Amino acid sequence: MTNRTIWAIDPLHSDVQFKIRHLVISTVTGTFRKFDGRIVKEGDDFNNAKVNFKIDVKSIDTNQSQRDEHLQSGDFFAADEFPEITFESTSFVNQGGNDYKMIGNLTMKGVTKTVELNVEYGGSEDNGHGILKHGFEITGTVNRMEFGMTWNKLTDTGGLGLGENIKLIANIQVAELVEEGVEIKA
Repeated sequence: MTNRTIWAIDPLHSDVQFKIRHLVISTVTGTFRKFDGRIVKEGDDFNNAKVNFKIDVKSIDTNQSQRDEHLQSGDFFAADEFPEITFESTSFVNQGGNDYKMIGNLTMKGVTKTVELNVEYGGSEDNGHGILKHGFEITGTVNRMEFGMTWNKLTDTGGLGLGENIKLIANIQVAELVEEGVEIKA
């Protein structure tokens, strides 16, 4: 008999960030403030787990409201037409120790591409309220051009104003989902 468990992302103790080169000389960092996801695992570890994740595009926050509005426009995410970014794993495989490789389908701006992400398992701990939590750091790189986000601007010296590759960093805590709709205690 297989032990199947559903884990829900705890948004109070998780974050989703991205980084992109700006003017070739520095990096701009942004965050998505609203997201949700589940991990379904069979057995005692997370090997072969199924991961589903969605992000509210309008929750983008780069600490600059004009830039956030531009990122929500058709030049980038087209948030009114495509309000969510989604990810569904097709593979979640232990690479040894606490390192996993996660492959799945990422959909942004109506385009779905297969991406490969690195996952570091941080361990588990009781949260002090009798709820077991697990922690993960997920990293990877996505080329925004592949998702139809081709807007760019040349600098005075002829360089690109924005890099094509976006670095993804997500620090995720999950708690066992006992029943749908049950709030997870901090």
